[in-house]
Amino acid sequence: MQHCFIIDDSEIIRKYARLIFEGLGYRVSESESPEAALPRLATETPDIMLIDWRVPGHDMQVFITNLRTLFFDKRPYIIYVTSEGDYGDVHRALKSGADDFLLKPFNRGIIEMKLQDIRLAA
Repeated sequence: MQHCFIIDDSEIIRKYARLIFEGLGYRVSESESPEAALPRLATETPDIMLIDWRVPGHDMQVFITNLRTLFFDKRPYIIYVTSEGDYGDVHRALKSGADDFLLKPFNRGIIEMKLQDIRLAA
């Protein structure tokens, strides 16, 4: 079973994304912050990570850069989730180690299309 790890300070977004991914057959983990995620990432290897662009008190692009230095059994596919279409910010996230981006609000259809794109690229 594939595993999705969601990092977002919004409980509503985490629960909504969880419902979508569980409905698609994924095992889902979630965290409200990078600090809460790191200990779990030491023992969990996600296939996909949804990482929110703005978690108060954190530079999530630096987090993504640091995340890429961690040892995983396999490299997780990181999707940078943003509510603004600031393509400079998206470019910086991709340069930091994100594989793709997703604009909020999203729904199941958008997630399914993103997952299809990931499968085609693999």
